Amino acid sequence: MKEMVEKKKERTFIGFNRNILFTGLTSFLTDTSVKMVYSVMPMFLMSLGASKTSLALIEGIAESTAALIKTLSGFWSDKIGKNKPFILIGYGISAIIIPLYSFVISPLQVLYLRFIERFGKGIRTAPRDSLIAGSVINRETGKSFGLQKAMDNSGAIVGPLAAFILLIFFPDNYRLIFLLAGIPSILSIFVIIFGIKEAKKSKESLFTKFHFKDFPRKYYLFLAIIFIFTLGNSTDALLMVKANEVGVKVAFIPLVYLITSIVSVLLAIPIGSLSDKIGKEKILVAGFLVYAIVYFGFGITGSVGTIIALFALYGLYSAATDGIQKAFVSDTIDKNKQGTGLGIYNALLGITLLPASLIAGVLYDKVNSSVPFYFGAATAAVSAILMLVYFLKYKTLNSKK
Repeated sequence: MKEMVEKKKERTFIGFNRNILFTGLTSFLTDTSVKMVYSVMPMFLMSLGASKTSLALIEGIAESTAALIKTLSGFWSDKIGKNKPFILIGYGISAIIIPLYSFVISPLQVLYLRFIERFGKGIRTAPRDSLIAGSVINRETGKSFGLQKAMDNSGAIVGPLAAFILLIFFPDNYRLIFLLAGIPSILSIFVIIFGIKEAKKSKESLFTKFHFKDFPRKYYLFLAIIFIFTLGNSTDALLMVKANEVGVKVAFIPLVYLITSIVSVLLAIPIGSLSDKIGKEKILVAGFLVYAIVYFGFGITGSVGTIIALFALYGLYSAATDGIQKAFVSDTIDKNKQGTGLGIYNALLGITLLPASLIAGVLYDKVNSSVPFYFGAATAAVSAILMLVYFLKYKTLNSKK
């Protein structure tokens, strides 16, 4: 009861406390930087001589090799009962690395920097998500993670838009974009230092020793579904390459990708709030089906107009899955294990991205540009069916209690 009273005192506007708001602002600033880089990185890599397979492999290796850190940082934050140090170090690494992209001269150097930058993400992600889960008011996890996703994608709007404007005035000057991208990420460090407060935990509640049996069976079943889905969810870089091949000019690629972020920003909080009311499983089934439609569309279309529409629909998928999945995980496990549970979840996504990106890249280069998208559509459809079975199973079990 005392904890509830304290959380109410921390309430600011629109029902969120300061930690959720400032972690959102931190994500906004850093994602602005990252998406400035990410929206032009595929074209920059190809200008350095990288193939589609190399492009996908760089992204997959960078994400997967740092994925284990997400589990370790999540467990460590649960063990010591602190999240802020991991958040500060993780975002700090990104702030240092992002401007260094402007000095690379080979795809291999991009891989090195990408790995270090994703290593920083591995350190911060699970503790940040744990801090959000621990700062939720009235058990509105879907709404809270929806805000996080909305702020992420707000940065994903500003970042590509800034890159687009810079490319208009400085055509093909990718290095200038990388250099200027460091500014927002540096500002995020000040937000962490002065804006975020540690979510206090009692020593008695700390999760000090890991056992697989400490997590419920439904948690592991959910991870199995996510694994299947992620096998077909390769790097978004291939979406941008496909758009370029269909006829979207290089300078407009960041602007097209921007559409996804705008739709996701507009829908993330409403869909998150809806998931708190009707159940997160239902929203995830719908999200997986939308993904299947989008990827099938990318595989079959050769129209610029259709590509733009699919990028918009991709924003709906993003709003209905990314934050909802994290909220579902945090609802499924005990509060003192949320950092570890979210860390395992995030690590699974990172590890699976390597085979997913490699499969997609090889199919793109060795077969044709449509097959990797058909493969992604198929795994998403299977995941939607499994998620529906999962929902019906646990709904039946709960009704028998």
